[in-house]
Amino acid sequence: MRDRITFVLNNQVEQVSGLAGDTTLLNWLRQTKRLTGSKEGCGEGDCGACTVVVARRRADGGMRWHPVNACIQFMGMLEGASVTTIEGLQSAGAGGGGLPDGQLHPCQQVMVGHHGSQCGFCTPGFVMSLFAAWCNGDGLAAPDIDTTLAGNLCRCTGYRPIVEAAAALEVRAIPPQFERQRREIEASLMAAIAHDETVCLSDGRRSFTAPTSLEGFAQSYAQTPGATIVSGATDVGLWVTKQNRHLPNMIWTGRVRGFDRVERSGAHWRIGPAVTHETAMTTLADGRPDLGEVMRRFGSTQVRASGTVCGNIANGSPIGDLPPMLIALAAEIELVGPASNRRLPLESFFIDYGRQDREADEFVAAILVPVTPTPLFRAYKISKRFDQDISAVLGAFSVTVSGRRITSARVAFGGMAATPKRAAAAEAALTGAALEISAFEAAAAALTADFTPISDMRASAGYRLQVAANLMLKYGLDVTGAPVPRLTGAGLSAHDLRATPTGTG
Repeated sequence: MRDRITFVLNNQVEQVSGLAGDTTLLNWLRQTKRLTGSKEGCGEGDCGACTVVVARRRADGGMRWHPVNACIQFMGMLEGASVTTIEGLQSAGAGGGGLPDGQLHPCQQVMVGHHGSQCGFCTPGFVMSLFAAWCNGDGLAAPDIDTTLAGNLCRCTGYRPIVEAAAALEVRAIPPQFERQRREIEASLMAAIAHDETVCLSDGRRSFTAPTSLEGFAQSYAQTPGATIVSGATDVGLWVTKQNRHLPNMIWTGRVRGFDRVERSGAHWRIGPAVTHETAMTTLADGRPDLGEVMRRFGSTQVRASGTVCGNIANGSPIGDLPPMLIALAAEIELVGPASNRRLPLESFFIDYGRQDREADEFVAAILVPVTPTPLFRAYKISKRFDQDISAVLGAFSVTVSGRRITSARVAFGGMAATPKRAAAAEAALTGAALEISAFEAAAAALTADFTPISDMRASAGYRLQVAANLMLKYGLDVTGAPVPRLTGAGLSAHDLRATPTGTG
């Protein structure tokens, strides 16, 4: 086991040891390396001022450049990766390939040329989001720019000149010479530091362990009672930055071989513990555009690049958007421990607020989503802000129909109870009924028997019940053929979502 992490920073190899396991990349960049271009705004992965680009090898050997919120990225998660900050755009480091002194990178120059910066606090984050899209060769077409930049907030320039800057950024099939050299150096350095050893970063009080095998992961978890499993850190990171918690032991899923795979397993897609939302979205959204659209809305590009499907389920949030959608799709969860390997329906995993059906030594090994097409699946997210906001109510619906009669129904809601929950009474009202709007009116009325929501800062109990009933009626109108207004998502295909191809990491 190595007691240090090794990664590439602005095309130079860095080795770090003796560091607390819950140290964030942003704090290390600013306080240790004095690279202050990455700013701390929200400290929770919302504003994008801290955005850096992390490059990793895909399973097919290609490279993918991910915009990442440095404020909630733990240092141990960088093992073997390449990090580029705003300071790294003008120089490829040792070996050449940088821009001439005084010349701006194209991703910077377009911001200057289109007056996309005023106070400049948010500008480095915008530039790095553009840089990731520029390197990947996608996300800069006119319909895609808003999604590319959704994780970056600006409060003084306004978005029009920034969007115009993004639209003016030329994406070439063949990168310019300086960029080709930069990528060659980056790839060669990453190849040189690659290894298969487990890594543990620790200051003697707080540790971050990154195993490389399933056996090593299970052993580390079994031997470290109370350890926190970390995948994307988009939730756990906030425990440190916002709750000021110190986590004594963390174990990361991100280096375990095979954990980053989406694979066909019988009648299911098997989604591993380290599969990000970006990677899973193509598969899950194929034929289910509503699911892909909700995934796009609840996480920015930065969040989707880090956050994982299994992590989203394991944290058991009652207002998470993914669990009710997967419940409506009859997904299952796989739990593994030293003496157990079991599957159960996803809805059975959630017992009560903050409680899941998981033993202390078990971990979420996979989410299994049926492959069978679900043409009548719909999902509707209601939130105060359209993009990147916590839902007041999320409704997910799926029925099967034979001869204009509903033969089965699965209805699940988030934000309506202490857990993501199926609406049993509403499902009973639908099952066996004719496919007519009256069946959905009866199901809407039955929701009062299914839920007793609470009032909080996001919505009142009465509002939630009314919205849930309205969404049931909207679903009924939709599947019975009535015109239903949609804000977005209609006709969206998996290709439009621009996710990483299935099976890549």
